[in-house]
Amino acid sequence: MVAYKSKMVERITLPSRDQRERALEAAGYNVFNLDAEAVFVDLLTDSGTGAMSDAQWAALIRGDEAYAGSRSFDRLESAVADVMGFDHVVPAHQGRGAENVLYGTVLSAGDVALNNTHFDTTRAHVANQDADPVDCPVPEAHDPDADAPFKGNLSLERARSVVDEVGAERVPLVIQTITNNSAAGQPVSVANTRRVREFADEIDATFVIDACRFAENAYFVTQREAEFASATVAEVAREQLGYADAVVMSGKKDGLANVGGFVATDDESLFEQCKQRAILYEGFPTYGGMAGRDVAALAVGLREAVEESYLEDRIASVRDLGSRLAEVGIPVYTPTSGHAVYLDAGAAFPHVPANEFPGQALVCELYREGGVRGVELGSFAFPETDRPELVRLAVPRRTYHREHFDHVVETAAAVLEDRRDVAGFEIVSNPSMPELRHFTARLEPCPT
Repeated sequence: MVAYKSKMVERITLPSRDQRERALEAAGYNVFNLDAEAVFVDLLTDSGTGAMSDAQWAALIRGDEAYAGSRSFDRLESAVADVMGFDHVVPAHQGRGAENVLYGTVLSAGDVALNNTHFDTTRAHVANQDADPVDCPVPEAHDPDADAPFKGNLSLERARSVVDEVGAERVPLVIQTITNNSAAGQPVSVANTRRVREFADEIDATFVIDACRFAENAYFVTQREAEFASATVAEVAREQLGYADAVVMSGKKDGLANVGGFVATDDESLFEQCKQRAILYEGFPTYGGMAGRDVAALAVGLREAVEESYLEDRIASVRDLGSRLAEVGIPVYTPTSGHAVYLDAGAAFPHVPANEFPGQALVCELYREGGVRGVELGSFAFPETDRPELVRLAVPRRTYHREHFDHVVETAAAVLEDRRDVAGFEIVSNPSMPELRHFTARLEPCPT
């Protein structure tokens, strides 16, 4: 059942194939460098790219722009307490700003941070503190065809082996990302979160949940974890987040906003430390780098994110896109996640070796063929990590309709039909920080 109707539209056009070819070459075969107007269906990210509701637009207009003590912050603080269960909030301009505030507070040089799977900016923020980010995915996370309900879980066996190797004193931080974006957006069970909480207590570590997609994760829990079959999404969200010492949040995902983020905690000492660091990097603690209007819109979005009708519509649309892509022969990571369809580029282009980035080849072909922009999340984005060669088609919230997805499916099918002609890539320009190279690196096609 469709849960929305459109109140405003934006005209989009598909550039000609010749224009797309020239744009791709000018971008150094890195779609982050493409102009948005050169893209027809933009599935690069679901972060801040969705359509806000009429209630959010109303809040935007009524936002309080006071530098200190604004009403907008009061509304955000109330929403975080009601939806997520934390009393103390430190706002930031977006998720990576919140990561800087929290991980810059908790981590020191030589530390080790454990995560079910670090995403790009999380890995970079840990590395920026001269600490070591270590992934602890469950084995089935790396199997695109494995039929398991919670492939995003954190492996306690792997985590304990790391602690045995380096010593508990070097592991002050355990992070659980829900849903697990780097593991194809797979959900995390509440049972796993409980066990991670116990493990963090055993080694005296701070337990942080990266809550960017906490509502989507809670929806999957209601569908797949028997204990919560009769629970509401809101109830699951409160319980799961309640096991953490703190959460780090990008409001551009399950905050349904175009900008914003925060750290939330009930730990008074951690709150005070984060607040002081936020003043240095983000702004005063009641606006945190956001305009008051954006703070107000985020407060409304957090409440809308746990509404059952919204989540049913959201996740059904992503699942439908994944099913339709699989029907035309595209190798799709299963089960489908809540925010994106992940394509198995290694299976789609078996003739392209991993060191020539088959995922980036698929990303470029999707754009070349139909102006569709996705993102590589394999060996190009995550060098020196053991991950499948995935391409993520992230679906902006409440933005695209079935006709757009028709075009995506037709484009992918055409790419697959001509796949033997596809070549890999080599990097010709690299940024200094390898954890972030996929944002700005430039590539060239490999000689054929």
